[in-house]
Amino acid sequence: MPRAAATYESDDDMSKKNQHWGSTLDDFLKEEGIYESARTEAVTRLIAWQIAKEMLKKGITKTQMAEQMHTSRTQVDRILNPSSSIFRVNL
Repeated sequence: MPRAAATYESDDDMSKKNQHWGSTLDDFLKEEGIYESARTEAVTRLIAWQIAKEMLKKGITKTQMAEQMHTSRTQVDRILNPSSSIFRVNL
């Protein structure tokens, strides 16, 4: 038994229903008023990920990293935790 052909809405119909159709994620975040906080969160997570990746690549423990940075292991934990407030600035 043949399947029924699917019906698709045209792009024009979809753009009328969804005001964000065709806009960028940046546009959407700006419209919602959360662009800066989303960008800060993304950068924070990227930095933490890059540091952790390099530590793994070089076989450096958090304790060794702390010693090299002349700081505490707790501080390294804060840096590697993307939800930490270490990179955030309260305005």
